[in-house]
Amino acid sequence: MRYLICLILAVAVIAFAFHYAKPLPSTNFDETFLPKADYVKYVAAGNDASVAGLFWIKGLTELGDSFLSGKEYVYLSHVANLCTELDSLFYTPYYFVSAVTPMDTRDTTDYLVMRRALRIYPEQWRLAVAHALRLSKGPFPNKTAAANVMRPYFDSPDTTIPAHIRTIYRTFELDTMQTEMAVEMVLNDVMQPRFKKFRTSFYNKTYRILGYRGRKTGADSTVFNEVSRTIDLFADGKIAPAQAYSHLLQLKKPEEVKPALDSTVTSAADSAAN
Repeated sequence: MRYLICLILAVAVIAFAFHYAKPLPSTNFDETFLPKADYVKYVAAGNDASVAGLFWIKGLTELGDSFLSGKEYVYLSHVANLCTELDSLFYTPYYFVSAVTPMDTRDTTDYLVMRRALRIYPEQWRLAVAHALRLSKGPFPNKTAAANVMRPYFDSPDTTIPAHIRTIYRTFELDTMQTEMAVEMVLNDVMQPRFKKFRTSFYNKTYRILGYRGRKTGADSTVFNEVSRTIDLFADGKIAPAQAYSHLLQLKKPEEVKPALDSTVTSAADSAAN
């Protein structure tokens, strides 16, 4: 009987919260503002986890409706934030937010959710990868922050972490540097014993640092092969560091020069403006 009363109270709390919440601005849904977690905890009478589950069901229902109607639902991270404030061990919202948050959305509520996720579940490296990519490719790119998220996984004892994920933090770090400094850091990394097993990952890193992003075909394939050969020769002690550094910089992709406007066209435009 005591448990039944607690359940009825939890349902009443949810109904009360949604009934008295303020409406969201500029939304196509009959949506409501979520109450603050502190208010919910006050009336939840210790049933925080149950209340979090009910809020999450509400969020998933709205998300499902958006798929059927074709209208965008942008509040899932807000629902997840409330749910995980109520119950930080509630794993499902972390997983959903990391999976469905658009990379370019300007609403960064998911950052709060994912920071909490990595604090509570630091062993979940897949959540960390999703958050790091969002940090590095989102509307406010911060590759230094992305590198800080992924750095702890380099020497993790977890055998399920792929090699390229272990070293991805260096990719984020190197992308923040000037070409010359980044090439120097790669060569330093190649010589460090802790990176010995990951030599092949430096091929792609250096290729990107030098300005190449597309497929390794044609002339680009020749450059990639030359980058790989240079790194191998350097790692095996067959060429000096200065020689490797100089040669890699010579492989840097030339910057595209925008064609200058024809002087006749420019003069005509100036005359028309006057």
